Amino acid sequence: MKNYDSSWSDLQRGLYDESYDIGLAWATDRDTSPDDLQRLLELGESAETGELAGGEVDFGPLVDGIAEATGEGVGRVPADYGDPGFRGFIDGAREGAPDDVYGV
Repeated sequence: MKNYDSSWSDLQRGLYDESYDIGLAWATDRDTSPDDLQRLLELGESAETGELAGGEVDFGPLVDGIAEATGEGVGRVPADYGDPGFRGFIDGAREGAPDDVYGV
């Protein structure tokens, strides 16, 4: 389910939506390894609880997804659940993750 921050602008909501769709597609792709999906869900949970506050993440599928959503090359993304790109990708992957994946 989509989870907007009430303070986001239309542009930020658009980034969230684009990232969400990319995360959902990645999670439901049969070539996505369950271990990678598990790792992403753990990163999302850690970011959501604040464990990664102020940090950055270089997890390939997440970085690639944010780069695709923004149209800009990036090497790292903020590990911030308040960031619309990060949150969108994580939420989309959560939505698409099979029930047998831990953390769903």
